[in-house]
Amino acid sequence: MIATDTNLPELWPLIAEATWETVYMVAITVAIGGVLGLGVGLALYATRSGGLFANRVAFTVLNVVVNFFRPIPFVIFIAAVQPLARVVVGIGIGNKAIIFAMTLAAMFGIARIVEQNLVTVEPGVIEAARSMGASRLRILTTVVVPEALGPLILGYTFAFVAIVDMSAIAGAIGAGGLGAFAQQYGYRQFDTVVTWTVVLIIVAFVQVGQFLGNTLARRVLRR
Repeated sequence: MIATDTNLPELWPLIAEATWETVYMVAITVAIGGVLGLGVGLALYATRSGGLFANRVAFTVLNVVVNFFRPIPFVIFIAAVQPLARVVVGIGIGNKAIIFAMTLAAMFGIARIVEQNLVTVEPGVIEAARSMGASRLRILTTVVVPEALGPLILGYTFAFVAIVDMSAIAGAIGAGGLGAFAQQYGYRQFDTVVTWTVVLIIVAFVQVGQFLGNTLARRVLRR
């Protein structure tokens, strides 16, 4: 069943509000999840066998935790971390709860992206820094990360797209955003015009992020 008319003109204020909610949720998640994921990813890289801070126990624990949580479908992950969300942010539904769940999911995903990009750094570069007397921490922060910066930016760009995708499921726990709006005013009202308007906004949002990420990575790789 497809609606022959649409309520789109009167819904623009709500679309603008939903767009802002999506931008807000994604921005907070990218910022916090990105930093936490970088930290976990650096720890995975540094503690692996042959790493700068090789520690079998630490690496095994981190690796198991990341591998355990990363494959969980996000809609199930939301329900699984809901009790923890109540403890940390004080509520299990709404925008705060979805941002908390998105941040945790992003952290585990980004951690693996960071680790995989850091291991591509040539061992010779690290050995050269060691021969000049640089400390292990300094090598990690001023040699390894800058060497992998271009691929890392591309990895974070990929994570950004995945986070936008996660935000579309926010309506499952009573949060807002474009995904929840499309479900309520498009899908459930059989208004395909509204649904496709939201789809185009999300696609445009993703394309802007992808373009900025690709452009920045290209400039870094040319240096």
